[in-house]
Amino acid sequence: MKQYLGIKAKYPDALLLFRVGDFYETFGQDAIKTSNVLGIVLAKRKNGAAAHIELAGFPHHSLDMYLPKLVRAGYRVAICDQLEDPKLTKTIVKRGVTELVTPGVAFNDQVLDHKSNNFLAAVYFQNDKAGLALLDISTGEFLTAEGTMPYIEKLMQSFKPSEVLFQRNFEERFLNVFGGKFHTFRLDDWVFTEEFAYDKLLGHFKTKSLKGFGVDNMSLGVVACGAVLQYLDDTHHEKLGHVSRLRRIEEDNHVWLDRFTIRNLELISSSSDGGTSLLQIIDRTISPMGSRLMKRWLVLPLKTKKAIDQRLEAVSYFIENEKVSNHIAAQIEQIGDVERLISKVSVGRINPREVLQLGRALKAMGPIQETLSKTGNDTLHHIAEQLNPCKSILDRISTEINEDAPVQIAKSGVIANGVNEELDDLRSIKTSGKERLLEIQKREVERTGITSLKIAFNNVFGYYLEVRNTHKDKVPEDWSRKQTLVNAERYITEELKVYEEKILGAEERIFNLESRIFNDLVISMGGFVEPIQLNARRIGQLDCLLSFSRVARELNYVRPEINEGFVLDIKDGRHPVIEHQLPIGESYVANDVYLDKTTQQIMMITGPNMAGKSALLRQTALIVIMAQMGSYVPASEAKIGLIDKVFTRVGASDNISSGESTFMVEMNETASILNNLSDRSLVLLDEIGRGTSTYDGISIAWAITEYIHENKTSKAKTLFATHYHELNEMQALFKRVKNFNVSVKEIKDKVIFLRKLKAGGSEHSFGIHVAQMAGMPPFVVSRATEIMTRLEKTHSSETFDPGRKKSKDDSMQLSFFKLDDPVLEQIRDEIAGMDINSLTPVEALMKLNEIKKLTGK
Repeated sequence: MKQYLGIKAKYPDALLLFRVGDFYETFGQDAIKTSNVLGIVLAKRKNGAAAHIELAGFPHHSLDMYLPKLVRAGYRVAICDQLEDPKLTKTIVKRGVTELVTPGVAFNDQVLDHKSNNFLAAVYFQNDKAGLALLDISTGEFLTAEGTMPYIEKLMQSFKPSEVLFQRNFEERFLNVFGGKFHTFRLDDWVFTEEFAYDKLLGHFKTKSLKGFGVDNMSLGVVACGAVLQYLDDTHHEKLGHVSRLRRIEEDNHVWLDRFTIRNLELISSSSDGGTSLLQIIDRTISPMGSRLMKRWLVLPLKTKKAIDQRLEAVSYFIENEKVSNHIAAQIEQIGDVERLISKVSVGRINPREVLQLGRALKAMGPIQETLSKTGNDTLHHIAEQLNPCKSILDRISTEINEDAPVQIAKSGVIANGVNEELDDLRSIKTSGKERLLEIQKREVERTGITSLKIAFNNVFGYYLEVRNTHKDKVPEDWSRKQTLVNAERYITEELKVYEEKILGAEERIFNLESRIFNDLVISMGGFVEPIQLNARRIGQLDCLLSFSRVARELNYVRPEINEGFVLDIKDGRHPVIEHQLPIGESYVANDVYLDKTTQQIMMITGPNMAGKSALLRQTALIVIMAQMGSYVPASEAKIGLIDKVFTRVGASDNISSGESTFMVEMNETASILNNLSDRSLVLLDEIGRGTSTYDGISIAWAITEYIHENKTSKAKTLFATHYHELNEMQALFKRVKNFNVSVKEIKDKVIFLRKLKAGGSEHSFGIHVAQMAGMPPFVVSRATEIMTRLEKTHSSETFDPGRKKSKDDSMQLSFFKLDDPVLEQIRDEIAGMDINSLTPVEALMKLNEIKKLTGK
């Protein structure tokens, strides 16, 4: 326990798995946490003369089963192993931490999701900006960025790191910016210094500067990168040869999707249980590399025409040449997760089965390279040029590793026959030991004429020859007598002694030889880390392009036309997720959307609930994002002037944990949009202002629309869905605002949603019809209809025109006497019939008291 407590003191923030014999044990609070997470028995043991201490443990061979559960629960786990053989020491066994596994630093396949990266992030705060580093140690990807807090926050939501590091004194700021949804760990401030970070990075990459990575002027990002490398040192991860390059995330190369947009459009995941995201529709990738890259492409769409067109050209080729795409897909199926396998080579954690899989992956590169080089497509031809089958190491894998090799090197049978003569001989001894002994016995019988000779074994002196006394005079001189019995004598020979050493030590020597040969091969493979990583990246690209072609072919998508103009023209656009979920036989009602800077900048869309306004907004954004990813889109035609930012304000919920109401959340998101508009922005606003009173909401919605329209520097293309029919008046006042509505058909007291967009405003919301369809009690429906009728009569003469000048009679508030309340009507009549000029002060007070009594107060 003294030894345990000494080691635990060095890792106070981690669960310590302490190896004792064949078990990993946890003690005290660690045991309580471990027991709760793993569902194993919590026991108690006597701690010497001290009090009892909690204890929970599991067999050491179950580590791969239990470790992932602890890491996924957010714990850092220190693995403390026995560093010497207990048989070789008479004192307490030497122990030490051999690995610190954390949510962001893991190689275990049970911890990792092969479809997602497992990023460790570091955030470095400086004034109103921050630097960000992202490292997936399982793939070797190392990324950095720096910028404003909204930009860093958007990247954090896009990349979803499993663990985040930050300065020890910045916990409150971290929580204010990013919330409490990440597993975090605080590092000392000295780690976050520029000089330390540069030294750390230059030492790691063995370079004299960082110019080759394009990050030499990104001091905030570099500091964050230095913190990541230091953390890897702290967690005993020194073998980082596969982390061979650092790449900056270029803000200027990608469409801006803020964190609200990524969430609102449900790009990566759905906000509702059982919901479907866009990723689930378009991700038909085969390889883990492709699946991980697809997420990256989705949250970082391109905004340069050349890069988008290159992807679209490749997708077009695959659509037109289905036989070629099927052949390449069949080869990619053989590859597996080569990116993570080569990382395991670098850190020495790869097993024989995984080496075989790496061999199969390299073998598939040749046919893919050959096929792509014949396509005539520039993008695919470029990928072919960069693929490297690494023939020399592939030949070694094919030659040296047994096709039926076990997972563990200790099981033997890893190295193929014919690779090492001594190994072959030892295997022969192991498998044909009895036959060899019989051969020796037969030869010695023939040589000596002792017909009753037999070979046997005991633990005292091993293998021996036994001769009955009647034949002992025939014993050759080169035999050595070892034991005399009543009726016989036992002898040994030099040949038997040599053979005995061979057969008894064969198992251990086979293991040692196989381990040496296997380790030599793994070391040789380490020289191919970078070309195989490049192979993995190119296969990921290829897989994503094939996925786009597969989706386009199956779902009837078309190639978008990308241009550098300012017009967004979508014909028969469809929502990719909703369309996919329609019942068989039901077709999606497609709609056109046209936006430009000069004639139709803002589409004001009214219409009833459930008519499809929100779907229309979302599908427009999704079509733009898909197009600028390089994918075909769900439409009959799409001409897209490059979009540089997509903003959405759709849906809202209380952020109770931060003390923010629905309306506050809505205003925060809208403020973010208005403060970041550009000339190429696409803005989607859904029901702005509904979180407050009607007139407040109308006023805010009107002002927002007017601001977007009148902005001198940014004519952002905007779709505005609203229930406020008063906003239809804006078309007459602002030349680039155009009214549209999603049509319905009324038959008696029923409503049929046609979901077709047409020009002109709508006057009804049909909210009561929707309530009736939802199963609201008949009394509530009829009473709501009655109240609505009275309110419509009351307000029928009013028109909402914020554009007109204010008159003396205008009031800032809703008229008190326009409310349909009998008590208020009585008060109105009392005041109307009163002669104020003839009232004395006392009479006025008495009249006021009467009015107060009418209100029941």
